[in-house]
Amino acid sequence: MTGNPLTTINEQLLKSIGVGIAILRWSDLTVYYHNAAFADWFGDPRKPGALSEAIEAIRESASTALRETGRFTGEVEVKPRRRTLVISVSLHLAEVEGEKMIVAECQNITRMRELEQMIDSYSKMVERNTRQLEREKERVEKLLLNLMPRKVYEEFKTFGVVTPQLYRNVSVLMLDFVGFTDFTEQNDPTVTLGELNDIFTAFDRISEQFGVERIKTIGDAYMAVAGMPDETPDHASAVANCAVRFLRFLERRNQSHRFKWEARIGIGSGAAVGSVVGVQKYVYDVFGPAVNMAARLEVFAHPMKIVAPVEMKYDLIDGFQVEEIGAYDIKGLGSMELINVEGNLSLARSF
Repeated sequence: MTGNPLTTINEQLLKSIGVGIAILRWSDLTVYYHNAAFADWFGDPRKPGALSEAIEAIRESASTALRETGRFTGEVEVKPRRRTLVISVSLHLAEVEGEKMIVAECQNITRMRELEQMIDSYSKMVERNTRQLEREKERVEKLLLNLMPRKVYEEFKTFGVVTPQLYRNVSVLMLDFVGFTDFTEQNDPTVTLGELNDIFTAFDRISEQFGVERIKTIGDAYMAVAGMPDETPDHASAVANCAVRFLRFLERRNQSHRFKWEARIGIGSGAAVGSVVGVQKYVYDVFGPAVNMAARLEVFAHPMKIVAPVEMKYDLIDGFQVEEIGAYDIKGLGSMELINVEGNLSLARSF
């Protein structure tokens, strides 16, 4: 067989395309023929034990498949010259002169498997980085939603800027704690921060119930607005409900907590402008007559009281207890008739 030039050419061709060929007797696995590529991977079959490890690796599964279907396809690892190779093995039964033979076709797929592992590793890395980017995106989105209303955030995300908007009918709530400066001087900063965090978190939940948007906190000051960026017909009642429930919350909290908190609240109605301020450090801010009014009136409120302009009386009288407290000279606003606002009895019982 080796003296045939055509056979030599065929062997060289098979070796050049990376295919190993062998013919084995079914009964005892004696190798009748093999090419050079087969010997390079599995060892010279003429040497005792050369094929034993490779045969043992696939003997059971190959024997079963050949008996049942006459074919077997699998993979086996070999270590010629200390390098591990992955060889794809395809076996099928043939009959030669009445004797069963196994024709083995083998191909070195080591590089393919290495590439598959590299692709799989790269895919996992991309997937891991994608998940990390998604988490970062969610974290940034959550942070921005804490700085601005969702509608404003959507505009900012889409266009990169926020167009200043004038809202002609809004109501603003301004809250400030009594004795906050003394409290900070007498207690550890972590205590102060923990108390404010607990209280403001509760305020945020109350505001959300009434569609009121918390705009910002500055130290112990808490500012919220109703009627923007989405118009709200009952914006006055919304902020008044929040104000009453803020004080109810503090009253109940004071009954069970070591530190007692009292607050003053001013509410005002009118026009306001809302927009994102800043280029590198973004903050959504609201300013205008309604904001100025709420800030000015908060100063005139007694502890645990809510003060509003008398013009809001007719928006609140059906749902709240309203008491006129007279005229006051308000800085920048002139003389104004003011009212105290309290929750009605049914509200007090339901809270």
